[in-house]
This record gives sequence, C-alpha cells and structure tokens, in this order.
Amino acid sequence: MYKTKIWKKAALTLFMAVIALALLFPIIIISSNSLMTVREIGINYGLIGKMDSNHFVNMKLLPDLVSFEQYYKIFVESPRFLMMFWNSVFMVVPIIAGQTLIAAFAAYAFSKLNFRGRDKLFLVYVMTMLMPFQVTLVPNYIMADRLGLLNTAGAIIFPGIFAAFGVFMLRQFTISIPYAYIEAAKMDGAGHVRIFFTIIIPMIQPGIAALIVLLFVDYWNMVEQPLVFLDDPFKQPLSVFLSRINQDDLGIAFAASVLYMTPMVLLFLYAESYFIEGIQLSGIKG
Repeated sequence: MYKTKIWKKAALTLFMAVIALALLFPIIIISSNSLMTVREIGINYGLIGKMDSNHFVNMKLLPDLVSFEQYYKIFVESPRFLMMFWNSVFMVVPIIAGQTLIAAFAAYAFSKLNFRGRDKLFLVYVMTMLMPFQVTLVPNYIMADRLGLLNTAGAIIFPGIFAAFGVFMLRQFTISIPYAYIEAAKMDGAGHVRIFFTIIIPMIQPGIAALIVLLFVDYWNMVEQPLVFLDDPFKQPLSVFLSRINQDDLGIAFAASVLYMTPMVLLFLYAESYFIEGIQLSGIKG
C-alpha cells in the first residue's frame, strides 16, 4: 500500500511537471528568441506566411549568438515603445488604485452596514459585472462623448475605477469577518472610518493583493477599450501597439513581448502567496 502511494505521487508529480513545462514553453521560446540576432531570426522565421509543405519554421531553444540588438532597437531606436509602455502604466495604475479603494469601502458597506435595500442593491450592482463589454460599449461611449473624455485616458480610467468586480471579490472577505470585532471597536468609541482602516483593511489584505494582481492582468492586456475610445495611436497602450510590432518587425517582437510580460511576472512572484490565499478565501473558482 505504501509503495502504491509513492508511485501514484510520483506519477502525479511527473504529470504536473509536464503540464508546467508545456505552459512555460512559449515563455522560454520568446525569451530565448529575444536574444537572437536579426539575421538568425530571419533565417529561422523568415518563411512565416510563405510556407508550403516542404518548408518549416526552425524553432530553436538557444540562440547561436547571444545578442541584445533587439533590446537596443526598442530602447534607443524605437522610443515609441517606451511611450506606449508609460501610456499603459498611466492607465492601469489609477484604475487599480481607484477600484481597490472604492471596492474596499463598498464591500464594507455591503457586508457590515445595515440599510434598506442593501442586498437588492448589491444584486443590481453585481449584475453589471455579468454584462459583457459589448453590452455596455454604446452607453459608455455616449457618456464619454458627452463628458468630453473621448480620445483621452479618462474614457478608460473612470469606467475601470467603478467596475463591479472588485466590490464583489472584497465583499467575499469582509462578510466573513466576525461582527464581534466591529462591536468591540464601537464600544471603544471607534467610528466607521477607524473601524475600516484598523480592522477591515488588515484582515482583507490577501483579498486586496489578489484583486490587484487580477486587475493588473486584466487591464494591462486590454485591447477593445483603447481601440474604441482612443483614436490617436500615440495615446494607446502597449497592449495595442504590441500587435503592430508583431506585424511590422518580427525581430523586435520577441524582445517587446518579454518586456511586456515582465511586469506581470514580477507582480505575481512578489504577491504569489497573498494571491493564492486570496483566491482560496474568496471562494472564486476558475
């Protein structure tokens, strides 16, 4: 029986290792190809779009000669990449900060404050989260037009700040906090603001960390919103510009992809433990 358990555990470990390698393989290939010279990339991938049954792409794991030529082109010869990068930063950071703060306050209200119609209002609020982007596109566009926000970052930032997902997620945490803590704080003379910052916020830190990671991944990769609300290509984020790089210059596309995914990887590695704990405690699946 003991040997059987060992074999099952070893088989499961091997199976999970294979899946992990399969998922990491595209990242490894992109990172490796970003260190190739333009000539080597042309030799390996120059046949894309011209292939027939007798020609195949030469996908290599290691470059023949390590070169930072592609990174030099991005940082020095193509300053537009950095401009688009900062466009993404200036859009994503306010959305994350604003939505997290508003979601924390709203989650506290929906879970710990008793007022008429609280649960019905929360249901209506969550229903907006279930609507796809295509459903709310026209109303958001009309509102942005009337407010004079079209072709500005505000047309993307403000709808992102007031999105419903953060409220739904953080409410899963605040609702599980025993009300006895709040009653004890009230007996000591604490008001709602002090209770919120001294009791609620410290106890929902895993949820806040998980929310920040999920919001960053979602809005860092957004494409539809910038294409609809931003007509000026120089105001669009890196997620839109990256697709154009892939079409125009395959050589620097690999280096651009590495730089594009680096913030997401670093953020996840930094908040990995909080993220996993937050997802487990929130009860969100999928």
